[in-house]
Amino acid sequence: MSIKKQWLLNIVMILLSWLTIPLLGWRNIKRFLPASILAVLICCLDAQIGKKRKWWSFYNNPKSLIQNEFPFLIGPMLTMSLWTLKWAYGNFKKFIMLNAIGEAIFVSPLTRLFTKLKLYKLVQFNEFQFFLYFFYKAFFLYGFQYLFEKYKKTNDY
Repeated sequence: MSIKKQWLLNIVMILLSWLTIPLLGWRNIKRFLPASILAVLICCLDAQIGKKRKWWSFYNNPKSLIQNEFPFLIGPMLTMSLWTLKWAYGNFKKFIMLNAIGEAIFVSPLTRLFTKLKLYKLVQFNEFQFFLYFFYKAFFLYGFQYLFEKYKKTNDY
């Protein structure tokens, strides 16, 4: 995939993801955004480790975080975190199930599609390891949201 097409794909991916955010409602955005941002920050740290250990590789400019992983993080990752929290926060089993389904869709069919499009490929990871790489963050996301809401309750008058 050419760099120009990759930039276009990145922009479309971010815009399509962000177009769904107003549907959440301002109250839900305000409520769930801190936990979702934490999940994105954890992924940014993990992405650096993944690059160093060559868990995956991007075809164009493989060392660029901004061009490669960042659009996935601020687009689909952020919005999926917000939507999953909106739909399932308060029901841990439902939350974990929704996350597992979302991550499985990203890991299997979408990763295969992006490999065919020559955007990125898995190198040191198989699909199951890649799934676990994303899935473990669901526990941090839910736990942080739980602590955040508990803190807000104790400090509200």
